Amino acid sequence: MLFLSRKCQALLISSILGFTTTPAFADALSKTIQTEDAISSNAIKSQKKIDGLDDRTRKMLEKYRTATRQTKTLLTYNDHLKALLDSQETEKASFEQQLEQIETTQREIVPLIINMQQSLEQFVQLDLPFLPEERQQRITRLKEMMTRADVTNAEKFRRIIEAYQIENDYGNTIEAYRANIELQGETSSVDFLRLGRVALYYQRLDGSETGFWNNKEKRWETLSTDYRNSIRQGLRIARKEAAPDLLTLPVSTATGAK
Repeated sequence: MLFLSRKCQALLISSILGFTTTPAFADALSKTIQTEDAISSNAIKSQKKIDGLDDRTRKMLEKYRTATRQTKTLLTYNDHLKALLDSQETEKASFEQQLEQIETTQREIVPLIINMQQSLEQFVQLDLPFLPEERQQRITRLKEMMTRADVTNAEKFRRIIEAYQIENDYGNTIEAYRANIELQGETSSVDFLRLGRVALYYQRLDGSETGFWNNKEKRWETLSTDYRNSIRQGLRIARKEAAPDLLTLPVSTATGAK
């Protein structure tokens, strides 16, 4: 607008002066106009450059802001990864310690299991001879299991504990069962009555003979017929054929049955 205004002024001055203008003045006016044109053209170019620089500046600013956001996000993510790595290192150290403890436990538990199996075997041998076949089979299976590579130590320990629990339960129960016994060199089928681990009695099926196990002497002894009915009643109670009741029965002591 400034350029056009000045040009109009120059034309207006020329038309006023008309043919009275000298050639020197005309040249000066022409140069002035050309100079104004050049200045205006340069101003337009400069403005375009400024506009282009402004666009590039805005784009660079946007890229900078985007890069700043991405950098902040990456820093946050890196902090998170570092925390995860620290946690994994802690877990790794804990696992390594546990593995060392497991190895130590493995070395210690094997002798423990063997000692428990041997102690249980000795205990059964010294205990009242009730359910001899069943208990001996359990001991034999445990003994064979000790040398089996396909059974883990944890499973071996579990079965040992299970056997101990079974033996422990015998001490808190009464039981009646039928099995064979060797009396006077003959094998006979009799009824057995077990009172916990306190006493073990037998009675022939026809009731003709009653006896008990003398654990001190490690032998069967015959009882007086006075105890026949008490043993019979005890068998009925153990089989849940009669209500619990008091029984008068002999108990083996250090000096034998009284």
